[in-house]
Amino acid sequence: MFTKEIYIERRKKLAADVKSGVLLFLGNDESGMNYLDNTYTFRQDSTFLYFFGLDYAGLNAIIDIDENKEIIFGNELTVDDIVWTGVQPSLKENSAKIGVQNTLPTSELKKYLNKAKASGRKIHFLNPYRGDHSIKYLELLGIKPAQQKELVSVDFIKAIVKQRIYKSAAEVAEIEKACTISANMHIKMMQMLRPGVTEMEVAAAVTEIAQREGGQLSFPNIATIHGQTLHQHSQTNTVSEGDLFLLDAGAETRMHYAGDESSTCCVSKHFSERQKTIFNICLNAHMAAVHALKPGIPFKEVHLIAGTEIARGMKELGLVKGDPRAVAESGAYAMFFPCGLGHMMGLDVHDMENMGEVYVGYDGKPKSTQFGFKSLRLGRPLEPGFVLTIEPGIYFIPELIDQWRAEKRFSEFLNYEEINKFRDFGGLRNEEDYLITETGYKRLGKYKPMTIKEIEALR
Repeated sequence: MFTKEIYIERRKKLAADVKSGVLLFLGNDESGMNYLDNTYTFRQDSTFLYFFGLDYAGLNAIIDIDENKEIIFGNELTVDDIVWTGVQPSLKENSAKIGVQNTLPTSELKKYLNKAKASGRKIHFLNPYRGDHSIKYLELLGIKPAQQKELVSVDFIKAIVKQRIYKSAAEVAEIEKACTISANMHIKMMQMLRPGVTEMEVAAAVTEIAQREGGQLSFPNIATIHGQTLHQHSQTNTVSEGDLFLLDAGAETRMHYAGDESSTCCVSKHFSERQKTIFNICLNAHMAAVHALKPGIPFKEVHLIAGTEIARGMKELGLVKGDPRAVAESGAYAMFFPCGLGHMMGLDVHDMENMGEVYVGYDGKPKSTQFGFKSLRLGRPLEPGFVLTIEPGIYFIPELIDQWRAEKRFSEFLNYEEINKFRDFGGLRNEEDYLITETGYKRLGKYKPMTIKEIEALR
C-alpha cells in the first residue's frame, strides 16, 4: 500500500475531473473454483486498488462528489469468520489507512444509491468485466446485463484513464520490481531448457520465482514450442533437439503491479542457421522500435517502424517484394506479424483494458479494423510517464499462409512460394518493458539476454 496521502490526492483529482454525481467502485469478491469455500487466488479490482488500496474481498465504495463524501461499504468479521481467518483489522481501521472516514455495511449501498437516483443525481459506473459485476449492477442499479455496456459513464472512464495512464515515481519503482522478477523468470528458462524437458516443467519453474518473491503471475504463462500460436496456454509437449521455445511470462508484485516479458530460446545448445536468420530479423525490429521511443511519436508509427524492419529482413530472404515501408503500411507485414507491437502496462498487464482500448490506447479516436492493425492496443502519441511493452514477433502460421495465398492477398508484396518453405518454422518474439521519459525512454528492470550470443552463453 502507498501512503494515505497518495490515495487521498487520487480521489480528490478524480472527483474534480468528473465534477458531479456519485462514482461507484466495485471491489472483487472471492470466486469459487469448484465449490464456494475452495476459491481461486483472490485478485482485487485494479481501479479499486488504485483509488482505495484495500486488497481484500467483499468491499465496494462510492465517491459522492455532490455531497463531498467518500464511503467504503463492507461487513465486519464475525466470530465465525475469525475462527477461520484469525483477528483482522476492522473495516474502519483499514479505511483510515487510506484516508476514508466513513464506512457502512454492504446492505446500505443499494439504499444509498437509490436515494441518490431518487434525487435525480447520476450514478457513474464502469464497464463490467466479471459476471459478478454484471449481477451487482443489476441488483444495485436495476440495469440488465445486456444494457450495461451502453450505459457506462464515459466521463468516469476518461477521468480514470487520465490519472492511471501516467505512472508516478512510486509506481515506476514497483513496476521495476516486477520487471526484474520477470527477467529472472526468463533467465531460469534459458538455463534449464534441454531436450526432454516438458513445457509444464518450465512453466512451473518460472511460476516458483514469481511466487517466491511474494507475488503471483501477472498472466497465465505461455511456455511453448508452438510459438506461432500467440496465446498458447497448453503446456503438454516435451521439447526436442532443434525446437525453438517461446516463453511469455511476467510477475506481479505484492502490490499487483505487473511485468511482461517474452524470450525465445533454442532447445539445442545453439540456434540453427535458419533460426538465427529469423531471430535476428525480429531483434532488429525490436531495437528499431526501442530507439524510436520518445515523447510525441505516435505508437502506431513505432509499430510501423518495427513492421518495416521485418519486411526489410523478409525481402532479403526473398519472402517479400517491393518497398519495405510500403509493405508495412499496406498491412502485408501482418503475414508475419499479425499482432500489436505493445500495450500499456501497470496495475494490469494490459493496463486498464476493461476501460476500453479506444480510451486507453487511442485517446478516444477509432481503431483500425484491418487485420494486424486492429490488434494494436496502443496507437496514441507517447507521453512521459507511459509504461509500455515492446514485443515484435515473427510467426509463420500455416492457416494464414494458405488463406491469403488462395485469396491472392497482397500478391504484389508477398512471395508465397518462398513463404511456404517456412510453414513449419513456428514463431518467436522477444519483449521488454519501457518507461517514456522527458527525453526518450528507460528500460525497466533487470536486463535479460536478448542476442543469440547472450542466450547461447546460458545454454
